[in-house]
Amino acid sequence: MKYTVLWCSLFFVVLSLSSCKTQFQHQINKGQYYQIDTSIVADSSIITYYAPYKAKLETEMNRVIGYADHYITRNRNAPESLMGNFFADALLWKGKQLDPDVQASFATKDGIRADLHAGNVTVGNIFEVMPFENAVCILTLSGGDMLRLADYMVKTGGQPVGGMELVIENGKAKEFLIQGKPIAPDALYKLVTYDYLANGGDYITFFDNPIARKDYNQLLRETLMEYVSDLAKQEKHVQVKLDGRVQIIK
Repeated sequence: MKYTVLWCSLFFVVLSLSSCKTQFQHQINKGQYYQIDTSIVADSSIITYYAPYKAKLETEMNRVIGYADHYITRNRNAPESLMGNFFADALLWKGKQLDPDVQASFATKDGIRADLHAGNVTVGNIFEVMPFENAVCILTLSGGDMLRLADYMVKTGGQPVGGMELVIENGKAKEFLIQGKPIAPDALYKLVTYDYLANGGDYITFFDNPIARKDYNQLLRETLMEYVSDLAKQEKHVQVKLDGRVQIIK
């Protein structure tokens, strides 16, 4: 199959003869056609240039950092999923390392972009799960903002969380616990998430006025890698289960 690319150069003509306002009009100057097909010979010098980098990249992406005992799947239609729990648990693990007072973690279903298959877990697998340059962020929130978080989870049918338990019944939060205790409206809570959400991504508004915020250079992707690698150092595998941290009662 042949593909044709039309390269057009655009220029503007200034029209200011009858007005003090400058007006612009764009026109097509000329077009030139190039055929792109198998007749084009690959430039061996370019291939030679990038080949070492490609080999190095592939070696790093294929590096094994851990092992998963079973298939860890996403399910955006369920209140919790294996992948969501893995993701939130890794985030909470890192949050407690950065600040021992962190009590909970929060992510969103749409931020998790791949499953983990059973067997070896590679660097490339984690890049598939989190391809973005999101960085870890720790927020200090009021009890009222935590209740707003619960309302968001009710409306969206649950989200990946760690250190929290939420029971949704008849479209309302029936029970909402942090570290096993009910939310106190006048208390403060430390929650670990990532900058995209803290900045209002995924239509989140309950992070708009935190008591305090601390951003870290720690990428979320690096957090997942470190979590899996730490399990491997302890001679443990990645094992995740559904534990009812978010439930919907109908």
